[in-house]
Amino acid sequence: MKKIIFITILCIITGCKNQTIDWITLFDGKTVSGMRGYKMDRFPWDAWTIEDGSLKTIPGGKSVDIISIEIYSDFELELEWKLPSGGNSGIFYFATEEGHSIWQSAPEMQVLDNTAHHDRLKLVTSAGSLYDLIAPSEDVVKPIGEFNQVKIISWENHIEHWLNGKKILEYEYDSPAFKKLILNSKFKDMPNFAKASSGRIGLQGDHGEVWYRNIRIRKLKL
Repeated sequence: MKKIIFITILCIITGCKNQTIDWITLFDGKTVSGMRGYKMDRFPWDAWTIEDGSLKTIPGGKSVDIISIEIYSDFELELEWKLPSGGNSGIFYFATEEGHSIWQSAPEMQVLDNTAHHDRLKLVTSAGSLYDLIAPSEDVVKPIGEFNQVKIISWENHIEHWLNGKKILEYEYDSPAFKKLILNSKFKDMPNFAKASSGRIGLQGDHGEVWYRNIRIRKLKL
């Protein structure tokens, strides 16, 4: 029922044509807009670079996560990612800067090579998962060297993870069931984890090489 309500409300807001609410482009292949380093007032060009239309980490460079300057609550996020063999990264949302690392506050959609990285051995840490909390319904990751398409939707605490055109998980943020999952995870002793109902979008840059492109977001409430 909630899914039907979500689709109906979104259709009313957007006119079913995605015209009412404008997309905000954070990276268009040439320019980074509206992003900065975690706990920084600038974009960390000593850690990230632009290569062939992708925003990517610099091998051997500094390890810095990047976040949106703007704060989001109800949103639709789209982007694409690819990794080298054994690669690992993550996409965060509802991030605050209260801890020394972004993962201390923000839920994460796992970005992973499901064929070589050791995190593949647990479904709750495989690609597309809500990291260490909810496993994806299926493995739809593309082969190494190909880009994977991501969509994350947040609407009144209902969260959906989409990967390569398929919805692979959904949950109710801040629900009793969600809180129970946290109590049985690595985040149970982190006082700031998943406490904010709005926050920044983040991309992990401290786990090695990763490519991101076509990064855009739109608010689902005017």
